[in-house]
Amino acid sequence: MPRRFTDAKELLGDLLDRFEAGASSPIAHPDYAAFPSVVAADAFLKQIKEAEEIGAVSLGWGRGARRDQVAHVRLMSAGVLYGRLGRTPASRIAEDAAGRLVAGLSLHDGLKESAAGIADVWGRGKTWHGFASFDVERLREVFALAQAILDHKHLDVDYKTFSRKTVGDSKTLERNEGAVVRLLSGILEFPPGARPREALRTIGLERFAPPLLIAGRIDLDGADLSRISPHYLGITPKEADRIRFREPPVYVLTVENFASFNRHIAEADPGRLGTTMYVGGYPSLATQEALRVIAGMVSECTPIFHWSDIDPDGTWIFQTIERAIGRPIRPHLMSIEIAKQFGQVPAKKAAPARCLSDSGIAALATYLAEEGAKTLEQEELDPVLPQVTARRLALT
Repeated sequence: MPRRFTDAKELLGDLLDRFEAGASSPIAHPDYAAFPSVVAADAFLKQIKEAEEIGAVSLGWGRGARRDQVAHVRLMSAGVLYGRLGRTPASRIAEDAAGRLVAGLSLHDGLKESAAGIADVWGRGKTWHGFASFDVERLREVFALAQAILDHKHLDVDYKTFSRKTVGDSKTLERNEGAVVRLLSGILEFPPGARPREALRTIGLERFAPPLLIAGRIDLDGADLSRISPHYLGITPKEADRIRFREPPVYVLTVENFASFNRHIAEADPGRLGTTMYVGGYPSLATQEALRVIAGMVSECTPIFHWSDIDPDGTWIFQTIERAIGRPIRPHLMSIEIAKQFGQVPAKKAAPARCLSDSGIAALATYLAEEGAKTLEQEELDPVLPQVTARRLALT
């Protein structure tokens, strides 16, 4: 339904707003039913006619009984109307703002392209991720944070320290993490389903690294933990090299979900035949390094498994761990057959990980990319030992 106006300046301004948004010759309509008086209607028509006289707009008149009324006003010359209203074109404002946005910043080419794209958005009178052209100084901080990440200045520091050292405010990153990820998403690879904070975790930027929870027949340095038999051990990821295996595990299993982790070690493997680790969703860079260290402690013959939801996020988490460990790993309770038998078609489809053909999750990722593919949360399944472990036990 077309917008109608009783204020001439608002009508003319609306024509320019829609011109800046991409309409070549927008039109607007008077709202005769809403004029408070004949005097107000006459004053409105006078201003519109003055704009017509200088070539800024053209007037379309009604027919029949309404032939003496202006039916619509069409933009003819945006340049003339800008001058009439004393308004600076959004394109000029955007050009100036874009110049100030990148002035003095040494930026990655990808960020320069983003800045040009933002200028184009501003030139159409729109905002970018909530930032208008008058928000240049705030957005400069977002670009500075993104560039600092590309320069690896985020490694080994927490969220607030990184933010404070980069832009002088410890809370800027928290307030703008979505915009930072959006700038970086064309340069770095993030899981498409990850929230901004999860995405930043995968490249090593987090408030503080969550503990790595590990269950198995393990000790810590020279401390013998066999006498206290902990349910599981929680350590900071950087302490992974302190782990010692009391005896070689039959398998290694990483688990995405905390409830599934607890159920597995309590129900499927109470005897701690294997080593089971909770990775907490998208594993942080510190957790990835810890997994690499621990995987290096076991024999190449020891199978390594990962258990996630059967969905696109699960394939991304699997692939992240597979890359971090640097050796083949196998999916646990993550098969096409399980998905078809127990899963449901999701309301919203997402893209699975783009896997190489030799990836352990390649077949499932290919299936999940198909129309009608079913997904399943891992909590829906009861925990069981990995198949290779079950077969090995059956032979003993």
